[in-house]
Amino acid sequence: MAEPIFDRLAIIGAGLIGSSIARAARDYGAAGEIAIVDASQQVMARVRELGIADDAGGDVAQALKGADLIIICTPVGVCGVVAQAIAPHLEKGAILSDVGSVKGAVVAQIAPHVPSGVHFIPAHPLAGTEFSGPDAGFATLFQNRWSILTPLEGADVAAVARLANFWTRIGAKVETMSPEHHDKVLALTSHLPHLIAYNIVGTADDFGEQTRSEVIKFSASGFRDFTRIAASDPTMWRDIFLNNREAVLEMLGRFNEDLSALQRMIRRGDGEGLFDFFTRTRAIRRSIVEQGQDTSAPDFGRR
Repeated sequence: MAEPIFDRLAIIGAGLIGSSIARAARDYGAAGEIAIVDASQQVMARVRELGIADDAGGDVAQALKGADLIIICTPVGVCGVVAQAIAPHLEKGAILSDVGSVKGAVVAQIAPHVPSGVHFIPAHPLAGTEFSGPDAGFATLFQNRWSILTPLEGADVAAVARLANFWTRIGAKVETMSPEHHDKVLALTSHLPHLIAYNIVGTADDFGEQTRSEVIKFSASGFRDFTRIAASDPTMWRDIFLNNREAVLEMLGRFNEDLSALQRMIRRGDGEGLFDFFTRTRAIRRSIVEQGQDTSAPDFGRR
């Protein structure tokens, strides 16, 4: 196996992403040692039971001692508090990163606390499931998924390349863009779909008990897919919407305009317009499959 890219990896937050990074870094030899810290003592106890870290004692200073890569894997809303708490323990030359689905707000929260000599390189792996906690992680989560790096202006080129190599080692494909561009792209491809899913499932929940039970009993694949998305971590998604509100509201406005156009087609019986619209959207689905970001097979049984 190739030499580790980092001598010691410290992960702050042992949820789905944090525990998956730990497993992947070990399985693919991306880090020599792995330390995990989480604010929950119950979570830390489970991390020790699972044996996914070399250092799971829970002491921040000890976990960060000698760490040349530190990844904050907490909800976006507390990134700033976490950065402030760990700042005194970050060693010169280390790379500090994160996995947040929002980048502009994360930069604003973390950057003021980054000590001189520490390389802050925000990141966002586009991978996940609806499950959370240390038991939900698995080493292959990032295989063939994108990890977007959003280095700040003037970032150290060698440090960016080293972090990119880390993500590549654990299976991801890497792209680089500005935090602002990232937030607009993800508002459309991730945040808006989640908002729609939450709303559709919430609408079903607003029905009377008998109708709601029938919705659950006779769920077609489309509604099932929405419920999977809507089952995602409430804390994480609350923070995402609050911290990327401008981009989400912009995309929601465009979505509402397109929805109004569809309403008019249905009202007017415009079959040709509906067919053309559905044909265009079908082509996007095919492109996603062709680029290896999903499979054309049914979603049944997928983890």
